[in-house]
Formats: sequence, C-alpha cells, structure tokens
Amino acid sequence: MRRKAVPRTIADVPEALHDHAVDNIRFIRETMERASAFTSIPGWGGLLIGMTAVGAAVLAHPLTATDPQRWLMVWLAEAPLAAVIALVAMRRKGARAGVTLTSPPARRFFTSYAAPLGAGAVLTFVLQRAGAFGAMPAAWLLLYGASFISSGAFSIRVVPVMGLCFMTLGVVAALSSFPAGNILLGAGFGGLHIVFGLLIARRYGG
Repeated sequence: MRRKAVPRTIADVPEALHDHAVDNIRFIRETMERASAFTSIPGWGGLLIGMTAVGAAVLAHPLTATDPQRWLMVWLAEAPLAAVIALVAMRRKGARAGVTLTSPPARRFFTSYAAPLGAGAVLTFVLQRAGAFGAMPAAWLLLYGASFISSGAFSIRVVPVMGLCFMTLGVVAALSSFPAGNILLGAGFGGLHIVFGLLIARRYGG
C-alpha cells in the first residue's frame, strides 16, 4: 500500500527560502569584509613587540625617580625597534596571503593608524620641553589606543578592541604617578601586545 506524501505547508517554503537567503547574504558580507579589510596584522610579531616592551619597561623603571631624560631615551629606542618588527612581520604575513602593504585596504589602515601616532610624536616633543615626563605614559597609551580604534575600521575586529584596552590604561595612567605610569606602559605595550598577539596568531593565521 502506497503511503501518502505529506504535503508541505505554504509556510514551510518561504521559511526555507528565507534561511537560504540569510546564509547567502552572510557569506557575501563576510567576503566583502575580507576583501576590504587589512588582515596582515602580525600576531607573532605583536608577541615579540610585547616582549621587547616589557624589557624596556624594566630598564626604564628606575630612571623615573633618577633621570627622566634617560627614561625617555629608553622608550624612544624601543619605538623604532617595535616599528621594524611590525613592518617585517606584516610583510611576511602579507606575502603568505598574497596581500601587499600598498593595497587600498592597507593604505586606509595605515592612514588612520599613523595620524594619532604623528600627534603623539609632536606631543612628546612638547612635553619633553616642558619637563612633563609624567604625562607621557598617559598620552602615549591614549593616542596609541586611538590609532587602533580608528584603523580598526579597516582591519580585523579584534584591533579596535585592543585599542579600547590601551585607552583604558591611558585613562588610568592619567590619574597615576610617574612610576605607576611606566608600569602601565609595560602592561600596555608589553602585556596587551603579548595577549592580543597570541590571540591574532591563533585566530587569524600568525
């Protein structure tokens, strides 16, 4: 005896079509996001930057009480070292993914990233002339965090989250003493780079 086929209700068909359409839209959106985002943020490079920053914080900490000018020199030496590590790591990661540092997403990322850092360089000069070394940790953390929040619009989602963490430390540094500010620099440029570097390496391919 043949079994009667159970007819599908009219409501079943639109629901199935709706689910399929939602899946397609999600796929298209994620594909467009990947195409328009700069994804060569270095995870392992960030980890290495964090380790060098921890070293700088340790070396600089005694100088907060004895020689703030030398304290500044330690951190100014760390900055170009971190920049070289980041550039080399980004080039290597981009090469593996077939992405150049001159692509439109990369240019948008670096433009947004560099503007707050340029402001930070000028502000560092002004604070150094005024002898306001204790204000530098807050300024650096706030502006570095701002650079990640602004450039994060053109990169992976974890980047603006990292920027927000840096800015939070910057607010705390603004309310802290000079030695505590140096510790917060180590926690930010060191600890946050290590934590987010590992996260990026594991989730976004090195």
